[in-house]
Amino acid sequence: MDTFEAIRLRRSVKKYDPDHRLTEEEVKKLFEAAILSPTSFNMQNWRFLLVEDPELRQKIREASFNQAQVTEASLLVFLAADLNAFKKQPERYWRNAPENVAKMMVEWMVGYYDGNEQLKRDEGIRSCGIAAQTLMLAAKAMGYDSCPMIGFEPEKVAELIHLPDDHILVLMLVVGKAKEPARERPGQIPLEEVLFRDRFPD
Repeated sequence: MDTFEAIRLRRSVKKYDPDHRLTEEEVKKLFEAAILSPTSFNMQNWRFLLVEDPELRQKIREASFNQAQVTEASLLVFLAADLNAFKKQPERYWRNAPENVAKMMVEWMVGYYDGNEQLKRDEGIRSCGIAAQTLMLAAKAMGYDSCPMIGFEPEKVAELIHLPDDHILVLMLVVGKAKEPARERPGQIPLEEVLFRDRFPD
């Protein structure tokens, strides 16, 4: 599927075929695309949690205002950010670079993020947002639909999935075979209202 077609056709689908399953090869293909998403300093600070246990998915559904897609979609994925990814064996992010380049980039990265809690959080949200879009477009290109979700009780869900203390939950994402198409787009505001050149208007 053409990239622009995937962008145009991607919609937030709410109703899925509960009997459909992606193959292991399809799941691998999807996440191999996701980990190509860009991150600052190549620190790859996104973490993907694929929830497969039906009982756990039901509990997450209850903590997600009983939204049916949580249990009915083929895949339920949480995107979380590891706030301390920048200092967890950071040399591995640059292992294929020349030694002097790798050393310089690791030093810069650690110095840039260490002690700056807001920046670490902002970076994690940026990274997960980009990865989520990669996942959704890859799913669409594979003939599947998706829905990014923030409609859940974060503390309850964090407890259910054993979220590490140095991670933040950014969003939940479902992928599957649509049972019903999404509604018509409710209305995009005109491009000229959001695209500016050189400076924002006074």
